[in-house]
Amino acid sequence: MSDQFWLYIALGIYFAAMLYIGYSAYKKTSGHEDYMLGGRDLPAWVAALSAGASDMSGWLIMGLPGAIYLTGLIEAWIAIGLTIGAYLNWLVVAPRLRAYTQTSENSITIPSFFENRTKDKTRLLRVVSAIIILVFFTLYVSSGMVAGGKFFVSSFDGGNYIVGMLLVTAVTLSYTLFGGFLGASLTDVVQGIMLCVAVLVVPVAAVIAVGGWGEAVSLISTVNPTQFDFFGGTGLTSVTLIGILSGLAWGLGYFGQPHIIVRFMALRTPQAAKTARRIGVGWQVLSLTGAVFAGLIGVAFIQKEGISLADPELVLLTMAQTLLHPLLAGLVLAAVLAAIMSTFSSQLIVCSSALVEDLYKVLKKTPPSEKRLVLLGRLCVLGVAIIAMLLAINPNDTVLGLVSFAWAGFGAAFGPIVLLSLYWRKLTNWGALAGMVVGTVTVFAWGALEGGWFELYELLPGFVLALIAAVVVSLATYKPNADIDREFTETGTLVVLK
Repeated sequence: MSDQFWLYIALGIYFAAMLYIGYSAYKKTSGHEDYMLGGRDLPAWVAALSAGASDMSGWLIMGLPGAIYLTGLIEAWIAIGLTIGAYLNWLVVAPRLRAYTQTSENSITIPSFFENRTKDKTRLLRVVSAIIILVFFTLYVSSGMVAGGKFFVSSFDGGNYIVGMLLVTAVTLSYTLFGGFLGASLTDVVQGIMLCVAVLVVPVAAVIAVGGWGEAVSLISTVNPTQFDFFGGTGLTSVTLIGILSGLAWGLGYFGQPHIIVRFMALRTPQAAKTARRIGVGWQVLSLTGAVFAGLIGVAFIQKEGISLADPELVLLTMAQTLLHPLLAGLVLAAVLAAIMSTFSSQLIVCSSALVEDLYKVLKKTPPSEKRLVLLGRLCVLGVAIIAMLLAINPNDTVLGLVSFAWAGFGAAFGPIVLLSLYWRKLTNWGALAGMVVGTVTVFAWGALEGGWFELYELLPGFVLALIAAVVVSLATYKPNADIDREFTETGTLVVLK
């Protein structure tokens, strides 16, 4: 049997499993809150693996190994920043957000939480939040489709980018469209396990293939003597400092990622965040470590095998296909799809909730029925996917590039507001709105400039300026509100209760 046959078998098994899980979730989804938030009944381990898998996306198995392969360990600062950020997100945001979103009028989306938390009567905060989600998540979803297309080009003889992109989109849409939040979360668990195993197994197999770690280090040093240098071989220059700060700044983005923090809102209890933190951060450390080593060992393996690698982002896929039995290689390739599809599905659900819960319900004067809301949610999933697909037809950026811009947008626009809303009772609707707008504008403006300190990852200046704007405007517009004070105090009580 040909290698391609085994690849098709592996992918067929994976696709069938995802569709089955989506169907099972569909049977358990009866109302709007079920579709958008799983009824706030996610076990800690499901929330942890789901948050991790929806976080990592195709950049973990393609973008990060490719960056390490091309540049060396100076790119590992991203992994370090993400690990710190994920830990703090579970520690600081998860338990309090779970409690506060329920206390504050049972908010089931981030925009509705912002509105309810600040008692915004203008509804501007909710609408602007929803628009920001739609803009950046359309780019984010598009990056997943680009990764899916690239996957098929590299994995199959004569693989077609458009066909691959459409197939990945169709399967992901199927289980997301019907299974909703629960379908996305349960498939994320399987996908997260597959992803972690893949990024650990392939580098180990590559080390063995090149003759051991000592031989691998020798080959890597021959190709690039600075590959193991966290400072890129230039010492701590201004350019290196910008690179390090940019990598660490990725961790700030966690506080504002709707598709991740919505998992916190879906936990069974605020106290479940502690168990979820241990599982989620442990999974992330293993996965990021594997991805970094895949990029490093890829240098040695590609050199020894004499392989011509046109796209660095395909280094892990190339090693898997060369080293493993076709069926195992197919399962690794399925893990690549798992990384892509887990993020893709979660983002579609958040986009749908923004359109239905935060735009449609705001504009609709009479409350729509639960059945209509679920139907609209599914139609919105389809609509966002079509727009993202059109953007992905002619990709003009790397997977990591697309993801990094969207990550910065959410981190700067929402991150400071999430933290202030949870821990500072004087945050006002106008302060939150000012911070959001300043963060978003800074990301777009900074990203368009080049040279010197403008090479700094736009998330960092965007986050800082948004935080300052939110605090300054809130202090200028603050008026005591008994409801806000009551909810703030009640949330603190719920978090510490056992």
